[in-house]
Amino acid sequence: METYYERLASLLLEKNNSLSPEKARTWVELLWEDFETTRAKAGRDYQGKEVTERIVRQMIDAYGDKLHHFAALNPK
Repeated sequence: METYYERLASLLLEKNNSLSPEKARTWVELLWEDFETTRAKAGRDYQGKEVTERIVRQMIDAYGDKLHHFAALNPK
């Protein structure tokens, strides 16, 4: 898991230099857990870490440069 998180956090930092490495890591973990939890609640079968990584990577590509705006509006 550590390798996946590190790789995705690095990608997020490339997209968004407003985040610290710790914040980028936290965002990756939140996106990862949210995707897996939502998929499980929907009754979907677990597809593996590679699928989750691909989806989180897509989220980072689409929204990574804007995440610091969301965090500013939602301090939680």
